[in-house]
Amino acid sequence: MNPTTTDAYIPADMAKWAEKSAIRKANRDFVSAFFLAVQAGSFVALGAAFFTSVIHDSSLGVGLTQLIGGMAFSLGLILVIIAGADLFTGDTLRVMACFSGKIKVRQMLRGWVFVFLGNLVGSLLIVLLIYFSGHWLGNSGAIGAQALAIANDKVNLTFSQAIASGMLCNTLVCLAIWMCYSSRSVTDKILSIFFPITAFVAMGFEHSIANMYFIPAGLILKHNPEIVSLLNSTDFTNLTLSGFLLNNLLPVTIGNMVGGALFVGAIYWILYLRKKAA
Repeated sequence: MNPTTTDAYIPADMAKWAEKSAIRKANRDFVSAFFLAVQAGSFVALGAAFFTSVIHDSSLGVGLTQLIGGMAFSLGLILVIIAGADLFTGDTLRVMACFSGKIKVRQMLRGWVFVFLGNLVGSLLIVLLIYFSGHWLGNSGAIGAQALAIANDKVNLTFSQAIASGMLCNTLVCLAIWMCYSSRSVTDKILSIFFPITAFVAMGFEHSIANMYFIPAGLILKHNPEIVSLLNSTDFTNLTLSGFLLNNLLPVTIGNMVGGALFVGAIYWILYLRKKAA
């Protein structure tokens, strides 16, 4: 790892950085770990709110609208990486240090729980601030209607759809983070993040932490008659707390864990960190 060159780190070095990051995170004290997780949840929620605001009145086709929305949503992970925070979906890469025996399984699982809960707190704080700001009432309630429609679509996925979508999403998220380990500058990191995150959003894949903003926002907005009326008698039967937790958050979280831990973390550990790896 030559600090004098501007060339990107090669994958073997990237694996070492990923492992060191996991060790550092596993040994943080509770207060630091929790508040870094709250920060990450807040950052991703801001990206989700930005996404909703950008696409709500787009007259472009669905593909281009989602593409532009994905660009906006990239704000969330850019803030997480550059400003510094701990995101559950990215932290599934801790398996690399666990497989190497550098951290214990208990440490990894405890860290995941703390980060997941901190992300939830941060996301819900942004939901409340957005609500009190009146942002959803913008453009005669059209922003709120878009947020409500997004939430309703998410709780109406089948369990298998939500798992598969979560796997695909976090494969791309963790590839974005993986590529950040090749970076030597802020610009490198932003470019590494931008395309994978834009891709997962444009394709409509499911991110558990983003959904901690999207669906609670919908749970609030479904009680606003003016905003509900803009969606022409849409059925909100599944948009409930249990719909959020069981129909979406549970399967999406499972999918995110498989996509990040196995499809990215385990594969790159096999390639670069196991004892007999080249």
